[in-house]
Amino acid sequence: MQWRNWSGLETADPTRVVTPRSVEEVVAAVAEARDDGGRVKMVGSGHSFTAISAPDGVMLSPTGLTGITAVDREALTVTAYAGTQLKHLNVALEHLGLSLHNMGDIAEQTLAGAISTGTHGTGGRVAGIAAQVVGLTLVTGTGELVTATADENPDVLDLARVGLGALGILVTITFRVEPLFGLEAVEQPMSWDEFRGSFDDLTRSADHVDAYWFPHTDRLLTKRNTRVAVDAVRPLPRWRAWFDDDFLQNTAFGALTAAANRAPDVIPRMNRVNARLLAPRTYSDAAHRVFTTERRVVFREMEYAVPRADGLAVLAECRRLVEASDLRISFPVELRVAAADDVPLSTAHGRDSFYLAFHTHRAAPHEEYFALMEPVLRAAGGRPHWGKVHTRSRADLEPAYERFGDFLAMRDRLDPHRVFANPYLERVLGP
Repeated sequence: MQWRNWSGLETADPTRVVTPRSVEEVVAAVAEARDDGGRVKMVGSGHSFTAISAPDGVMLSPTGLTGITAVDREALTVTAYAGTQLKHLNVALEHLGLSLHNMGDIAEQTLAGAISTGTHGTGGRVAGIAAQVVGLTLVTGTGELVTATADENPDVLDLARVGLGALGILVTITFRVEPLFGLEAVEQPMSWDEFRGSFDDLTRSADHVDAYWFPHTDRLLTKRNTRVAVDAVRPLPRWRAWFDDDFLQNTAFGALTAAANRAPDVIPRMNRVNARLLAPRTYSDAAHRVFTTERRVVFREMEYAVPRADGLAVLAECRRLVEASDLRISFPVELRVAAADDVPLSTAHGRDSFYLAFHTHRAAPHEEYFALMEPVLRAAGGRPHWGKVHTRSRADLEPAYERFGDFLAMRDRLDPHRVFANPYLERVLGP
């Protein structure tokens, strides 16, 4: 069985596939790989664009370890198996009257994959999903089951929240949650100058702000999410939600961008027309249905976090380079912000951050576009998303993270035989 990630960029040929249905079976699989001098990797749902989870040996499927295992309403925590997909956790939490504080814009990832790669949202007190983790259990490369909380092995919890799959196989994850809340989303088209001039006001006036710049135009779409009581939400009519979010954003957009790949000279005009057709809309719903959307159009993505204070200047330089090039880019550039967090390998560790995410259709060449953008992001002190396309290696990643050395030391302690290694981890962490 060949492993392939969602974007189709990465493939691997595992030696065999195992679907563990208990912690003991995970421990046994790791112990066997260690004793054989081999490697083992628990894959997620494949939504990373890098080969971070590519199995270089035995592949463990997460589908046998899913669902919520414990709810503590007094402490406001929920524990779930690490193979649970976010979309399923969100539904289960809603039924319990609970919610995560923040999340990214898709919910296909497993919980382990989401925290291990630093998946993040925008705004809020914490943006990264890993920063909402207060406990976990993992199987180390020596076959030991370790529980990590603020009171038990806190050093493991500290580093394993964004662990890249290098420290162990996550079995359960405990999140700090909060009472279910709603979000009112206000989507508004803006000109380039209007967005730049009002950016600080936008982010102060709403709990979560997302924006999309359409290359070859001076137009952006902004989305401001503000908390509301869940019993006061007013969702879009079902037909409108289907037309806007299913038909237009998936079916029609997919067909247009696929056709444009064959005639790229039409892309600037197509983007200008599409940007001018954007209309404001307001709706509200349970938080997870506003935060996340379904993405059926397959794409490739590179995302970097730069210091927030420099974000608009970096965006302007990226626009200048695109306009000066012969590139034709049909997908918008997504812009988000995050408060500083304390997760050592989080892209927002220790600093408020501005995220720039660059996309191309899966059938369009992405290499030249990403290669043009990456030096600008790197020069601004940018940190690449661990699960998205980048060319960085340990030599230039280590200086970008104050506690990189602590992470490497923990890797030596928990996986001394490199049972969980693969070529991607060897590139970003070393052998």
